[in-house]
Amino acid sequence: MSAPLTEPSGAIRPIPPVIRRTPGASKGKPKRSRFTPARLGVYGFLIIAALFFLLPLYVMLVTSVKPMDEIRMGHLLALPRHLTFAPWQDAWASACTGLECAGIRVGFWNSVRIVVPSTIISIAVGAVNGYALSFWKPRGAGVLFAVLLAGAFIPVQVMVYPLVRVLATVHLFSSLPGIVLIHTVFGMPVMTLLFRNYYVSLPQELFKAARIDGGGFWRIFVQLMLPMSVPIIVVAIIMQVTGIWNDYILGLVFAGTKNLPMTVQLNNIINTTTGERLYNVNMAATILTSLVPLAIYFVSGRWFVRGIASGAVKG
Repeated sequence: MSAPLTEPSGAIRPIPPVIRRTPGASKGKPKRSRFTPARLGVYGFLIIAALFFLLPLYVMLVTSVKPMDEIRMGHLLALPRHLTFAPWQDAWASACTGLECAGIRVGFWNSVRIVVPSTIISIAVGAVNGYALSFWKPRGAGVLFAVLLAGAFIPVQVMVYPLVRVLATVHLFSSLPGIVLIHTVFGMPVMTLLFRNYYVSLPQELFKAARIDGGGFWRIFVQLMLPMSVPIIVVAIIMQVTGIWNDYILGLVFAGTKNLPMTVQLNNIINTTTGERLYNVNMAATILTSLVPLAIYFVSGRWFVRGIASGAVKG
């Protein structure tokens, strides 16, 4: 503690108070406003964009729980006066999807039987292809990768008729294995691109160390690469499940009448030309069809961003 200052006459002069400044405080600069015009503009744009995408969903939801008498009144944005879930029950269990009136649940289980094996097989093949092209680099790997990449940009409509003839020749047309094979073939280029770019971003020293320890092709892939591939596998699952689930043209052409996916049966419900057009049932069937992709995005959204950021678009 310092001694008090004294005047020449002997009087004690008080020590001036110490002024403490908060860290980061600048002298003479006013506090910055939290709501600047630029920030207000950004918030305004985001709110408008959110309303643009949420308004159709709101209309679908409120229409699906209204009776037809309220829908005929024309109040599109009004909340339902008499809430009813009968349209949801009809859409799931009794709506007509052509000659049958068993609801959209038949298409739901057909889509599950198509999506699960197609997703697993296409991701497995894409992961092995990406691993081989990244680390082992066989002869002609660059040409093979270019061919696969070009295949990802070929329109589906160009390949429909040749694939119909090929599957008919091997007796797989209009069957569940046939539509699974089609989705696997169309998903392989994108899956190979995803995994190849992800593996290229990994340190090569890990692969070299595994090779020095005596690891072979499959041992390194199963014990080293797959445990590190969880983020990109989640990305691949989201892309394949949503893509295959939302597919219409391939399911219509290759699945056959007994394996029609949910999207095809939804089209049959909405575009029916006999009887009264039930808009509440149509909206309920549409929401039921989109529940699986929405649930996957909500549950795995954080993993999707992490996988993309950790190498899905690098290389």
